[in-house]
Amino acid sequence: MTQVAETTVQPDQFRMSTKGLLRNCEGVGRRDFIQTGLGALGGLGLSQMLGMRAASAASAVAPAVAPAGSRSNTRCILIWLDGGPSHYETFDPKPDAPSEIRGEFKSIPTTVPGVHFSEKFPKLAKSFDLFTVVRSIAHVQNNHGAGNHYLMTGSPTPVPVGCGAFVTFHPSYGSVVSHHRRVEHGMPAYVSTPRISRSGGPNFLGAPHAPFVIADNPDSKSFRVRDVSLPKEIEDGRAKSRVELRRSLDTLRRVTDTAAEDPAVSFDEYYSRAFDLVTSTEAQKAFDISHEPEKVRETYGRNDFGQRLLLARRLTEVGVPFVTVYNGGWDDHRTLFENFKKNKAEQVDTGVSALIRDLADRGTLDNTMVLLLGEFGRTPKINKDAGRDHWSFAMSVLMAGAGIPGGQIVGATDVKGYYANENIYAPQDFAASLYTKMGIDPTTVLHDTNNRPVQLVSNGRLIKELFA
Repeated sequence: MTQVAETTVQPDQFRMSTKGLLRNCEGVGRRDFIQTGLGALGGLGLSQMLGMRAASAASAVAPAVAPAGSRSNTRCILIWLDGGPSHYETFDPKPDAPSEIRGEFKSIPTTVPGVHFSEKFPKLAKSFDLFTVVRSIAHVQNNHGAGNHYLMTGSPTPVPVGCGAFVTFHPSYGSVVSHHRRVEHGMPAYVSTPRISRSGGPNFLGAPHAPFVIADNPDSKSFRVRDVSLPKEIEDGRAKSRVELRRSLDTLRRVTDTAAEDPAVSFDEYYSRAFDLVTSTEAQKAFDISHEPEKVRETYGRNDFGQRLLLARRLTEVGVPFVTVYNGGWDDHRTLFENFKKNKAEQVDTGVSALIRDLADRGTLDNTMVLLLGEFGRTPKINKDAGRDHWSFAMSVLMAGAGIPGGQIVGATDVKGYYANENIYAPQDFAASLYTKMGIDPTTVLHDTNNRPVQLVSNGRLIKELFA
């Protein structure tokens, strides 16, 4: 296993003021557009994405050799709780802290003696034997844009110095995986549903590695995936006859006799893959969630979020290596406890526990990694609006599958949950571990659009407990 240079993170590094940073930044601004990458904010249609991959295939840099002992067939489902979920009300409750810190909810025991979660996550507490919770990830990027970039890429947001300074934003995990993995059976290498997180795009890797976005609600009876389902007005036989016509035309002599000089050659390959996807029985079944037994669908929760998790499981099973499931509404500056009493915590508890258990029962958890996180935790002291504000100095991350041990707590925060104070890890360490699990060397050097070298992860170390 390739080791990455170690970094030591001390609690004192996190004692910085949050004044001026405690705002809701749900809107997408100019910086977000730059971070995401041109053309990626709205997602790409399948034909656009495959075409761009074809156009860039000839000039693409060959992927680095995977680290020894890693697995290049691992898939990943990253569940992004946008806004920053509270570590107190999820996986790191503080029942012995004062009431203004511990909050309204009780803690409940998990399947591991001595380990407690918030009472709002009873199903995950009962499934703790299948996953690890890292309670000690911490950083100093205490606003949404910067925190999102850090946890979605493993790189802190660059700070320009002086007029005309050059900065390089990093591509997201999904885009890097897309860059390194071949497209299988015409399937997209990176899917995001129902939208893209603000730093979930390809940046300098370019639009070919932007996610394929599935925006429609899979819990709806009218659910359809754009560019995958044939239009109703076009019968299957008619579509196939059009392909036959195209093939007949392609037998004619091209403008140039050298296929390598003809851009149509590479585009034909991806046109063929797109058609194979549309007409493939296996692919169509993967996108058609109605094939799932009703009992299974009920287990995930008959709601938008639960059914997206089920769809993500189906896509990874047919070869999609990276799927992001976006779930917003976790920026609880106000009425946090009322918000948690609604269905958002229940949907995550039901859906994520069902996903992990389902993967285990199907024998695919060993090669499918499940991650649950947001950009940071929340402040220890409850504010005047009965909410918690941004707090990047302590956060909890759930990690399952791909050989990650179950029933394990990694690291700790202090008795009041202010700071990670035991076995502290940084987002770079999380990124290095993620890439290594995916069979990608985190020390790989990419090149940006100005041909400047950019290391995939700088100064990261592996979270050793995930490789036990």
